[in-house]
Amino acid sequence: MKILHIISSGGMYGAEAVILNMSRTLNESSHSSILGVFSNSANPNLQLHAAATAQGIESHLISCTGQIDRTVPSSIRELAAHTNADIVHAHGYKADIYCYFALRTSDVPLVSTCHTWYDNDLTVSLYGAADRFILRNYAAVVAVSEDVRQRLLKAGVRKDEVHIVRNGIDLRPFDNATPSLREISSPANSPIVGLIGRLATEKGVDIFLRAAARVLAELPATKFVVIGEGPDREQLELLIDELQIRKNVFMLGRRDDMPGVYASLDIMVSASRHEGLPMAILEGMASSRPVVATAVGAVPDVIADGRTGVLVPSENVEALAAKIVTLLNDQTQRDSLGVAAKKLIEKEFSAARMTADYLHIYDQAIMTKEQYAAGAISSAISQGKTK
Repeated sequence: MKILHIISSGGMYGAEAVILNMSRTLNESSHSSILGVFSNSANPNLQLHAAATAQGIESHLISCTGQIDRTVPSSIRELAAHTNADIVHAHGYKADIYCYFALRTSDVPLVSTCHTWYDNDLTVSLYGAADRFILRNYAAVVAVSEDVRQRLLKAGVRKDEVHIVRNGIDLRPFDNATPSLREISSPANSPIVGLIGRLATEKGVDIFLRAAARVLAELPATKFVVIGEGPDREQLELLIDELQIRKNVFMLGRRDDMPGVYASLDIMVSASRHEGLPMAILEGMASSRPVVATAVGAVPDVIADGRTGVLVPSENVEALAAKIVTLLNDQTQRDSLGVAAKKLIEKEFSAARMTADYLHIYDQAIMTKEQYAAGAISSAISQGKTK
């Protein structure tokens, strides 16, 4: 089976990691995965295309100029035909909408993964609403959490077309990785607490920084790192100065050595206000890191509080800071949580398991499309006989 993934990428984040993990697993089997990545004129974000190409995964750029580019549907049709795709798998509202208009009369089934929606402003809310309307016409729609599934059902997507597939990761890069940030903790061998995520409101980086200030009041040698880029960087830099924690906080941007980054952390934090199932949490747990995370989206499905990690309420600076301090003062608990976290990821959140779930959905989507086509032909023949 040939699967063509289409995405308008905003950088190397959760959806991109899912695509790469699945592509590697598919290409190591009898199936094949191909990427179509939007090259947006205003903000190309071609890191996924570059990463896929470097890993030997076939990837094509889809030129897109402006908010609406009427050439994109034909580009997608041509790419689907050129690659002889059996399935076109869209990721994100932009890909969903363009793929629908490109292939709505095609024999190629459309599948979408809804990683999540962040309705932070009116424009994004409208895009999300349009996306959920379009998805009613897809052969199958995948939600990464129950929250996303419920939003799809509320929007009118048929229950039998909505599936939940938990994200999965390739565990190999995170086994025995060499720490790459330890120079930050020198010369005092200070503990490092890290957050990995897009610098945007939904990720709660501001909450993390405010919690960092409270932790530093008790444990002043602690270092804090933030990995990622995004639209809120400038205001977050201003907040660091306002909190007077500049010498202990490192905004490291996007990194290409993530296994080494995770291996460097004494504690990993996810302070999100809204989430699906963050890949960063899964990767941190696969690296045997103790994770402190807000109990949002599908996070409680993977973190059992006190057993495989620690949960705190969202937007609660005091609770987040208190849990970080507790763990920093208890090496034994950190080690225990890290070991349990890795065991859980190995058992339930592997890329192999995720890919097997998707292959089952692809098979169903192809069967549904074939049955629909057969029904349409039968109806046309029947109508012809009655004339």
